[in-house]
Amino acid sequence: MIVLKYLLCAVIAYLLGSFSTGILVASKLGHDIRSEGSKNTGASNALRVLGLKGGAMVFLGDFIKAAVAVLIGHWLLGLHGAMVAGLCVVLGHNWPVFFGFKGGKGIACSAAVVLLTFWWQGLAGILICLAVIYFTRYISLGSMTMLAVFFILVTLTAPFWPYGIWALVLLGLGVWRHHANIERLKNGTENKIGQKAKA
Repeated sequence: MIVLKYLLCAVIAYLLGSFSTGILVASKLGHDIRSEGSKNTGASNALRVLGLKGGAMVFLGDFIKAAVAVLIGHWLLGLHGAMVAGLCVVLGHNWPVFFGFKGGKGIACSAAVVLLTFWWQGLAGILICLAVIYFTRYISLGSMTMLAVFFILVTLTAPFWPYGIWALVLLGLGVWRHHANIERLKNGTENKIGQKAKA
């Protein structure tokens, strides 16, 4: 029975994650976000392609779907269910079954996940993320910083198994999805807020 509940958490969360707010909002505004900007369906590219309002709508939608997934997981199995759901909703967002497994980078979803699982560690990560974005204008750098700070704080305040390992997996997913951004950061060619995507 417990195994079935965990499986249910995982499937529901993955399917929620696979719902693409970016594609929906962009289509309503007359855009195909998969062929514009960085061709990513997440909130950062939505901000670049659709402007502040469109980007905010995509971020909010991605945040909400992740929050719903985590709350369902928590309702079914407590914190461990929330953790499973949180990981799977990010996987669904990054590799959505409904859109050829081509999605976003999972940061808006991750923000909801960290805030609703380990709230003060998540809040600290989010605040430091916003500070990094404010001072550097690099969304990618702030995003990875959020997950790194969250991992460090969870590791310092909770047992490494399973909590630290779980936070490490979230960090690993975020870094992996930003591998191209990392190269551009190293080369000094990463886009700042307000810039158009470079070819």
